[in-house]
Amino acid sequence: MAEATTPAAPAAPAVTAAPVAPPPAPAARSPWEPLLRHIDGPTLAAFACVIGLLLVGSLYSRSFLSAEYLLQQLKVAAFLGVIATGAMIVILLGHIDLSVPWVVAVGGMMATAATAWGPVGQALAIPFGVGCGVLLGLLNGAGVAWLRLPSMVVTLAVNAVAQGLMVVHTGGFSPQDAASPAMRTLATGQSAFGIPNALLVWGVIGVAAVWLLTRTVFGRTVYAIGNRERAAYLSGAPTQAVVLTAFALAGGLSAFGGVLLAGYASKAAQAMGDPYLLPAIAAVVLGGTSILGGRGKYLGTVAGVILVTLLQSILSVMQIEEYARHMIYGAVIIMMLLVYGRGRRLSE
Repeated sequence: MAEATTPAAPAAPAVTAAPVAPPPAPAARSPWEPLLRHIDGPTLAAFACVIGLLLVGSLYSRSFLSAEYLLQQLKVAAFLGVIATGAMIVILLGHIDLSVPWVVAVGGMMATAATAWGPVGQALAIPFGVGCGVLLGLLNGAGVAWLRLPSMVVTLAVNAVAQGLMVVHTGGFSPQDAASPAMRTLATGQSAFGIPNALLVWGVIGVAAVWLLTRTVFGRTVYAIGNRERAAYLSGAPTQAVVLTAFALAGGLSAFGGVLLAGYASKAAQAMGDPYLLPAIAAVVLGGTSILGGRGKYLGTVAGVILVTLLQSILSVMQIEEYARHMIYGAVIIMMLLVYGRGRRLSE
């Protein structure tokens, strides 16, 4: 009996690999990309308001659009910009620093007091004034970071302590010490290109602040604490050290602002920091920094500082009383708090 033969299975067709497309070539980076990365909607809105204020001011006087006027306004804005830099770092944490007025005064008064010690005192006047501000900032940071007290309460108490110390230092009278030549040069001098030294100082501080907030672990931790402090702590971030350092930086920058103001006026005054608390906070929130913390870009703060400075100039030209200006600043802060508070609740 013949065996049944099984037909051979057909040969499988040869599989040819499909050609792999080469990866797309990376798009050419624009030289403006690093700058555009720091621009957002609030920043653009703040700069648009700056242009609008200039146009409104030009209706009262054509000098509002002159180069001399703009350079003078930037010089005035530099003092507020230095103080607002420290205020922004604290606000990014989700805290607030109400000790700005008398920390500014302490910086100016202690720096001018050091000039009475002779040549050595004049050489150490600026670091001595800034150092006093750093010490007050450390007190603020210790109360917030380790004692877990509300920042508004701690900084307001430190503000009162600083005021009392300065009253004891001066005996209740106006300070008689004069600013050192270095202080006057920084505040009123000009570079070879006619740029005010105060503006250059603000520029250096601004570049350092951008680097600190965007390129360091400290900066990333500041944003993390502002978003969720508990989450940052559980992730292993040194939250207490960062909060302490942030308040120390804010105190030092406020005191340095006082040093510049004392150099600008050639002497310090007890109430020299009072006009800078609300404008500094308003400049930060107008630039898009969330007053609840965790969001904000330094370029926005620059725009906010210029905006507040121009607003002050226009209100002065319009002869608006001081109390009305404070009402405007307070209304701006409340409005931005409502906007950012609602935005954060919706995102959660």
